[in-house]
Amino acid sequence: MGTKSSIFDMIGPIMIGPSSSHTAGVVRIARAAIRVLGAVPDSVVITFYNSFARTYEGHGSDKAIIGGLLDLKTDDQRIKQSFEIAKEKGLEYTFKSIGNASVYHPNTIKLNLKNGSKEVEVIGESLGGGIINIAAVDGFKANFSANSFTLIIKAEDISGAIAFISAVITQEKTNIATMSVSRKGKYDIACHVIEMDSGIRKTTIEYLNSLTWIKELIYIPEIDK
Repeated sequence: MGTKSSIFDMIGPIMIGPSSSHTAGVVRIARAAIRVLGAVPDSVVITFYNSFARTYEGHGSDKAIIGGLLDLKTDDQRIKQSFEIAKEKGLEYTFKSIGNASVYHPNTIKLNLKNGSKEVEVIGESLGGGIINIAAVDGFKANFSANSFTLIIKAEDISGAIAFISAVITQEKTNIATMSVSRKGKYDIACHVIEMDSGIRKTTIEYLNSLTWIKELIYIPEIDK
């Protein structure tokens, strides 16, 4: 199923400049990443690739990514002071840059986030106009836009898992917009990424989490709300 378009996609978000790709998209990648982590991180290693590696300081992507990691929205004026706010809140961060990585989209960021003992890796792409693609989570292909309600489910690679999860979600009267499944090997852990048009109840999330073959469930509401 293809990516949905909206008027937001065409005109872009309200944002702190200078560029939607280098600021708004970057903020949204960070806001999606902290929802994968489940918290604002204690520390993060931020790697800018390709075009971003050459321009992230001059175009304000460095302040934008820190602002997003602090859960500031794209139009929040405090993004300009994000370094100072991060210091006040004790967020430790390291910037890295790799200028020639042909396997990645030109505007790619990898975030290695930590909060306490929990660690996640998120790879995001800024596609222009504030549109993003979360390409990977913890080494699994993800490819979700963060425009919709999203479930990320890591589960044992068992027969019928896709049909079962889909049936449970269907009971919520929500429409599945996109669904993808990736795995690192046959009968290894599989990662299900499901984008939905509306949210699901806490009880449904708790039920799925209670199943022994589901190892981790992450629920991400629309990140711009």
